[in-house]
Amino acid sequence: MTERKRGTAETVVRARGLLPSLSPAEQRVARVIIEEAATASRLTITDLAERAGSSETTVIRFCRAMGFAGYSELRLTLAAESGRRDDTTEAIGSDISPGDDLAEVVKKIAFADARAVEETASQIDIAVLGQVVELLAEARRVDIYGVGASAFVATDFQHKLHRIGRVAFAWSDTHVAMSSAALLDERDVAFGISHTGTTSDTIDAFTEAKRHGARTVALTNFPRSPITTLADLVLTTAARETTYRSGAMSSRLAQLTVIDCVFVGVAQRTYQQTRTALDATYAAVRDRRISTDRRRT
Repeated sequence: MTERKRGTAETVVRARGLLPSLSPAEQRVARVIIEEAATASRLTITDLAERAGSSETTVIRFCRAMGFAGYSELRLTLAAESGRRDDTTEAIGSDISPGDDLAEVVKKIAFADARAVEETASQIDIAVLGQVVELLAEARRVDIYGVGASAFVATDFQHKLHRIGRVAFAWSDTHVAMSSAALLDERDVAFGISHTGTTSDTIDAFTEAKRHGARTVALTNFPRSPITTLADLVLTTAARETTYRSGAMSSRLAQLTVIDCVFVGVAQRTYQQTRTALDATYAAVRDRRISTDRRRT
């Protein structure tokens, strides 16, 4: 992990992203950091190891997996981040409980959604984003794969690209996605969207597209998940799901944030074509809107 990314993405965000790829013992250390971020910087390495039911050696391995030279660097970073964090904000960001009234539910959902967008934006690798924009701007065709909640994001992306004159298809049916992937070549881009990075339907289509020479881009919440091993370029989100939000609510908003960044980048890169296409598509649907200027009778 680069210094640039360490300076922009909070430690707890990166720890959540790496969690599935860590060993069970390292995961216990990560969970202490994630759940006790405000006070973890005050723990010695021995305290942290005991709190996690692990060993000091495991703590060091976790630090290195996170990109830190050692535990001292992790503690200093946690302390700096804790100083910027508002205790009130931490309370709002807690999980929704069965006893929360609707006002509290609204507050927590709004906070979680806003935080997902903010944390996702803070950790986007701008250099990688630029490469993805260049790939898509030059592509003959873009295949977008996503199932479940990611299918909605894939469809949104396809609509955006199509609106500015780019040839793009979003596939959520595995058989159709595989058939389409088989027709791609080195002139094309396959874009796979999977929050967990472990969705076999998306990975299988991704594999088929890569086998035929297509360039591959993955969008996932977990930078060491299986889909990333097949990707030429990887974009990541920073979303967390809670007890009542397992239907990919905040993760979908985080994905849409990245997609919007990619889309605007492509639109800028192909400005003249984009302007012409937007004018044409707007004119095509303009008469489908009911006028609000009609006088009431």
